[in-house]
Amino acid sequence: MIARLIAALLALALAAPAFANEGEPPVTILISIDGMRPDYLDRGLTPNLGELRKRGVAAAMRPSFPSKTFPNHYTIVTGKRPDRNGIVGNMMIDPVRPDQKFSMGDARQALDPFWWQEAEPIWITAEKAGIRTATMFWPGSEIAHGGLRPSDWMRFDQNIGNAQRVNTVLDWMRRPAAIRPRLVTMYFDTVDTAGHRFGPGRSPELDAAIAEVDARIGDLVRGVEALGVNANFVITADHGMAETAEDRVIQLDDLIDRASYIAVEAGPYAAIEPAAGTDERVYQALLKPHEHMACHRKEDLPAHLHYGKNPRVAAIICIADIGWTILSGPPSWPVKGGAHGFDPANADMQALFMAFDPSIRPTASLPLFDNVDVYPLLAALTGTSALPSDGNAATLAPLLAR
Repeated sequence: MIARLIAALLALALAAPAFANEGEPPVTILISIDGMRPDYLDRGLTPNLGELRKRGVAAAMRPSFPSKTFPNHYTIVTGKRPDRNGIVGNMMIDPVRPDQKFSMGDARQALDPFWWQEAEPIWITAEKAGIRTATMFWPGSEIAHGGLRPSDWMRFDQNIGNAQRVNTVLDWMRRPAAIRPRLVTMYFDTVDTAGHRFGPGRSPELDAAIAEVDARIGDLVRGVEALGVNANFVITADHGMAETAEDRVIQLDDLIDRASYIAVEAGPYAAIEPAAGTDERVYQALLKPHEHMACHRKEDLPAHLHYGKNPRVAAIICIADIGWTILSGPPSWPVKGGAHGFDPANADMQALFMAFDPSIRPTASLPLFDNVDVYPLLAALTGTSALPSDGNAATLAPLLAR
């Protein structure tokens, strides 16, 4: 009888939530919803996010140029704009390696530490300070810095569904406090994928993607609460999304022969290097007024872009008007649906920002701000000493509960 009672008590103890000690610092969970525009919250599809915003704040955030996935994810976790963090595009060439091209779709290059060493992400700074971290996907999180990585990390695999991603984070939260990560990142790509295919307007496919991510975030928050873990949540997006169409296209080959230039990247913006011996012809062809596109030498780009000093930035940057697409030859993808990469000053490129729970003061509204300002907030929430960055700690400091 006594043995059965002891066994029952032990089972209850093992099943009980691992309630955090009052003096234990909160976990910070940083979530990216790739391509999530702030106005998607107004579609009646996000009951969980709608309730969670009441516990903190929801706002629009301005991405950095180029408003692309890899540059902006790295900006959020380093506080440095792409021109200073080294990830100047989803595709880029470094003069040190002129025969190689970084591409987010080429794992051999995207996972090479060479490209990522110009800035230190917050999980590396935290690990150096003895703060355990874990990354359930985030661009750059698979890269070692001086041999150091997050204590737990996952190699990105699109086949790992959103529910499995959430369950992985919940498994980390079930650990005893001594080995539970205090900074966690996770990444959802499905809203961006649907936005590219079907555009940012109302469609069953995009609506379903938004609703599904909302449901999974609800599962995550409720799961963390059920475990008794004290956690702050910061939700970000890397960029917004704009509608594109096949009849809104600028063809570079109509302006200059293909042999004279290298299109490092094309789309909403184009990064162009003149081929050897063709500089003057390329400059003359591109650096003049064009309908629906403005081209600049990188050193002459508008100041608000904060872009053009890094050696990895191509010699000429052309930026399309919102909704237009710059092509170099036949497109490798259908020019329809949605795209991003445009001037971040355009409202369609704005990204969602949310923060809530114990360390965050509920705030009704927040002025538009730059995504570099998220980094000082993350440092404050995790107790990490922020490295010098482009972020302004004063921007989001009012959110911090005293």
